[in-house]
Amino acid sequence: MNTRASSRFAFGAMQFGGTASVADSAAMYEACRAAGVTHFDTAYAYTGGASERILGALVKPEREAIFLATKAGYEGGSSRDNILTTFDESRKRLGLDSVDLLYLHRWDGDTPLEETFETLATLQQQKLIRHIGVSNFAAWQVMKAQCVAKSLETRIDFIQPMYNLVKRQVEVELLPMCHSEAITPCTYSPLGGGLLTGKYNSESAQGRLVSDHRYAARYGVPAMHKAARQLAEIAAEVGTHPATLAVAWITLNAARPVPILSARNAAQLAPSLAAIGYELEPAIAARLQAIFPSPPPATDRIEES
Repeated sequence: MNTRASSRFAFGAMQFGGTASVADSAAMYEACRAAGVTHFDTAYAYTGGASERILGALVKPEREAIFLATKAGYEGGSSRDNILTTFDESRKRLGLDSVDLLYLHRWDGDTPLEETFETLATLQQQKLIRHIGVSNFAAWQVMKAQCVAKSLETRIDFIQPMYNLVKRQVEVELLPMCHSEAITPCTYSPLGGGLLTGKYNSESAQGRLVSDHRYAARYGVPAMHKAARQLAEIAAEVGTHPATLAVAWITLNAARPVPILSARNAAQLAPSLAAIGYELEPAIAARLQAIFPSPPPATDRIEES
């Protein structure tokens, strides 16, 4: 099992074997490695298993240098049998005996947490996983699960929520929880499905926000599109790409989020990778912070926030 820590930026291989060809996947992997990224993320549910197979082949020659995460339980729940069956298949696809991080892909209210975390704790004891994570959980779900994990002498070390300039609900409870409880947030969709790249500022634009009803609903709010236009204007002023600013902004939170970058090809990925070495000036950061409203605090005592 490798001892390499997660890097400050991660790459998500969700599109490997889907909208990203094998050749484009390899080119993005190499671009990430050249930029110093060591943390790579996939899931059992991605692209019918192609994502794990392609990523595993890329990682295998330098396994000891890579922090590798995958996920279980998107379909079929978080029962012992489902976790063990799908994780065994994930390891076969990856061509690896173990992973550094295994996430529960989403909350399962039908399976006792004791069953789920006893299974994960056993995988840790067998050195098949190093860390436990949860994805798409609410803060109360994380802490409820953390109590069960503690009773089994283990813990949740990572969470994976959505976070970007126009999707900021995690600022209310999840990120403060991470800061308080020493949990690392690895946040996905830093570019809002492409909205924050500026590509949808034209009425004739095509992409997921047009063709996929889920993304259309998620980012169909007029204020979000207005924010994307403002982001593009600020980026033009400072001479950089909107994606670079959007990704760099995420890292400013006190909880030290690890943005999960992704793309279809290396050219599309380049502006996001540029955020790794980008120093965001405080005045620009303040302007970015203001382009979309912060969510209200967790209590109704707004006057005390």
